[in-house]
Amino acid sequence: MSLRLTWVQPEDLIGHELRQATEDGRDASAVRTRWLLAGGALSPPRAGASPDPAPPELRALALALLDELAHLPSPMAEAEPASLAAIVSACPAWPPSGGGSGRERLAGPLHAAWLGRAVGCLLGKPVEKLPLPAIRALARATGNWPLATWFTARGVPDDLAAAHPWNRRSAANSLAENIDGMPEDDDLNYPLLDLLLLQRHGRAFTTEQVAQLWLDELPAGRTFTAERVAYRNLLSGLEPPLTATHRNPFREWIGAAIRADMHGWTNPGDPAAAATQAYRDAALTHTANGVYSAMFTAAAVAAAAGGGADVHRAITVGLSVVPPRSRLARAVRFGVEAARTEADFDDAVDRIHTAYGSYHWVHAVPNAALLAAALTHADGDFGGSVCRAVSGGLDTDSNGATAGSIAGLLAGHPDALPDRWTAPLKNRLATSVAAFDGIGFDTLAQLTHQEALRP
Repeated sequence: MSLRLTWVQPEDLIGHELRQATEDGRDASAVRTRWLLAGGALSPPRAGASPDPAPPELRALALALLDELAHLPSPMAEAEPASLAAIVSACPAWPPSGGGSGRERLAGPLHAAWLGRAVGCLLGKPVEKLPLPAIRALARATGNWPLATWFTARGVPDDLAAAHPWNRRSAANSLAENIDGMPEDDDLNYPLLDLLLLQRHGRAFTTEQVAQLWLDELPAGRTFTAERVAYRNLLSGLEPPLTATHRNPFREWIGAAIRADMHGWTNPGDPAAAATQAYRDAALTHTANGVYSAMFTAAAVAAAAGGGADVHRAITVGLSVVPPRSRLARAVRFGVEAARTEADFDDAVDRIHTAYGSYHWVHAVPNAALLAAALTHADGDFGGSVCRAVSGGLDTDSNGATAGSIAGLLAGHPDALPDRWTAPLKNRLATSVAAFDGIGFDTLAQLTHQEALRP
């Protein structure tokens, strides 16, 4: 049996790059035809890797076609600029720099934000990768729809459980009956790494320092999609920004957004600074909408952390750092509008899935729409925010985590979060980021607060 490493085999990347080309308007029809005529598949059936290695000639063709696709011009380039300067220039409402507020009072909100991020992630873990109808069916089978508490396998009919199995990596530690502290997840690993980044390099860190930190502290096997490709590119001798673009069809997926919270947490009331830091972090692995999703998240979190902004204002501030003609900005506006016009959140979700169903479920664009809709519809309520974010499908744990972070900040204190959500965490986080394994969320809040107070 051969080793089939996910997310890096050329014959598995080509289908994802063809899909990305379609999404950003590049004409890849000739490449697609050549690939299919040669016997290539458009995507692996499951888990990011086809079951068997491609013949040498097919793999060589995949590598050549990936490079050919990279040189196809995109008609969206003007509306979706790449450099930070061009992004700022494209944003007429870019916020003023150097605002900042509420750093001294941030200890309680940060503790709630860390807890909220963990709760939302943990809620979404067992149903990650499941299609929307499966999530609804599993929850309804146990009387938990609209989603209001943890998923459980107790009471799920055998035929339904067999048809829609829980996420195999998470079923043992994220269902109501077996939660025992916060298990490891990349949605928590990356904020930990960014905390280390700030401790070692301060706010003026560079993308190259992010890369070195990963090589020093992040096991390669704990990376996925765009992050794994960038990690491979680093080990192949490439430097940023090539790490984000070289044979990386996942460069507009959600990965950079799950690394953005720390930049917002440590820049309360200064969304411009938060977005700028998020850009330098994201540039290691992502481009365009993948970068914008990180900047949007960081700015929205910074607005919520600053005090005085409700969730709707936070979303508006987040949009101010995203080029308004980009697909990411349009998706956020679509999600907000759907939430405002649909009394039943399921109807808003259905509209989002209809509008963005052609995208991969991990792509930043549909997930931004869903996150914005969930936060808008819940109107700041913590449980409502995480439950809506997870109940909408797509990248359930990542959206749940970000929604929980923002809603936790707005709640303002860990005591404001219902005990049924926070007690199962047992103030304990497991992680492969060695310096933090087993750490408590109260300690993480203190360490984050120190970085927020640092000049």
